[in-house]
Amino acid sequence: MQAKEICVLGGSGFVGSAIVNKLAAAGYIVRVLTRRRESAKHLILLPNTKVLECNVLDYKALNNALRGADIVINLLGILHQTKGQSFSTIHQQLPSQLTKICADLHIPRLVQMSSLGASRNAPSQYLRSKGAGEEALNAARDVLNITIFKPSIIFGRGDKFINLFASLIKTLPFILLAKPNAKFQPIWVEDVATCVVNSLEKSATFGKTYELAGPKVYTFKALVQTIMQTLKTKRPIIGLGDGLSYAQAFFMELLPVKLMSRDNIRSMELDNMSASAFPAEFGILPTALESVIPQYLINDTQRGDYDRYRQSAARF
Repeated sequence: MQAKEICVLGGSGFVGSAIVNKLAAAGYIVRVLTRRRESAKHLILLPNTKVLECNVLDYKALNNALRGADIVINLLGILHQTKGQSFSTIHQQLPSQLTKICADLHIPRLVQMSSLGASRNAPSQYLRSKGAGEEALNAARDVLNITIFKPSIIFGRGDKFINLFASLIKTLPFILLAKPNAKFQPIWVEDVATCVVNSLEKSATFGKTYELAGPKVYTFKALVQTIMQTLKTKRPIIGLGDGLSYAQAFFMELLPVKLMSRDNIRSMELDNMSASAFPAEFGILPTALESVIPQYLINDTQRGDYDRYRQSAARF
């Protein structure tokens, strides 16, 4: 039987790279769509994997890029809006367009990465736009085999959350922490990738939405303390109330690189944790944060040197 061809939007990113690696290892033919081919150079040497430059916001270009695919995986998402990329465009309009293109091209299978807490009634624009994207997909369930994944924050080598706070802990004498009592249930990127790949041809997952969360719930403060313990470093943590949390985020929005926004703070008003057990359909148990983060946060070992080399070579 000929291997199925899978087109991945957002395949060059942190989560996408993990998924594309597993797809290639499973024998699929993989097409990675990216704005810049250079950003996906770490995937080019994978077997049966092609990296194509494509402006996915251009309907005609996206239509052409998806032709011949058997499955489409959409991982695209943004945490901060820019002039060229709004929450509405990326999280709502793009999924809606994908349903139309997949139906027109007779691509039966569509997998979407959303976010835990996404809904039309969520407190942040980010989560509301993700919820609107889910609604657009749900409207097409009669014609497409759709599966939606809603992970909590995702950790792993190359993540932008655990690594960010590790850098702050190493650099700053103390941590000013917005929303210290916000709750998260972090999940390992490899577990997310396994669930996505295992779902592709499993008919029991068609038409389903899955929350993906790790085995433990942390407050934001406890999560930062766990990172400190891993680094064997102590820093005072000063928790900020709601007013100061929003004030801090406002000033961070003025920085050239946004680390936090007021919309992020609104997202944290909703606990980022799953109301249900980890889905048994995928045949795995979620991995504990403490068993993984030492592998990429501790840099004073030979393994740490090797990890840094791999990161610099973009082979993670």
